[in-house]
Amino acid sequence: MKKLLLTLSFASSAMVLGQKTAGKTSNLVLYSYQTFNCDNKGYFDPRKYKKEEIDGVFKLLYTFSGVSFDNHTVFKLSDLEDIRKNKNTYLQQLDKQYQEKKNQLYNLKVINLPEWKKLHQETIRSFEGEYQLKKEELKAYSDPASLKNSKFYTTCKEYIDAVSSSDKQKMYAVWKNFVEAKSKDNADPQSVIDKFNAQFNDPKKDDYALIQLIGFGFYNCANGSFRPDPNDEGALYEKFDKIFTKLKQDCDEP
Repeated sequence: MKKLLLTLSFASSAMVLGQKTAGKTSNLVLYSYQTFNCDNKGYFDPRKYKKEEIDGVFKLLYTFSGVSFDNHTVFKLSDLEDIRKNKNTYLQQLDKQYQEKKNQLYNLKVINLPEWKKLHQETIRSFEGEYQLKKEELKAYSDPASLKNSKFYTTCKEYIDAVSSSDKQKMYAVWKNFVEAKSKDNADPQSVIDKFNAQFNDPKKDDYALIQLIGFGFYNCANGSFRPDPNDEGALYEKFDKIFTKLKQDCDEP
């Protein structure tokens, strides 16, 4: 009789343990999301995380991680002409995008952990920096002297002083140094120098100088001053995936 009761007791304990395990699994909530080349189905514990907080972290990583505003990159004289002609329209569009995305970004709910709080603050900083930079760039192509009041003046003084100086020779010297430095990273350095020489001898050489010094020199300098370290991105993507107790991924072949 004692042996029978003991057996029943073990069986009852096993049933309770099985119910607890099944309960933990059944309480997980499905969260579907797409990454660069994968369809993902993650299952998270609602006692640890809220869906809106996971949504917020996902948007920081995949929606607000790159360029937030329309690009008006200037590569050639026709691009420069377009910017000068449509500057006010582009500035209005920029302001509209800023207001729309600012509300969304600032009001995101994120998981209450240091890495996600930090990412939120860094993303806001990049967003504000990008907005300011694009606004300054759009104005500078028509009025280079406006960059004297740039938020990035201290960081990118060399380029700003060159394009805003009344001494054209100063601008040409900085332009030449910039191109020579850039040529060293090119597979065909001489072609870069030849292109510079052709532009320098062109009647529109001042505009060519602005394209290089504002659109590439100043822009890249300023842009790098407010972006977070890209080496941290991989670890954050991995941490996001680890939010989920179970994760199933269906990925395209690279």
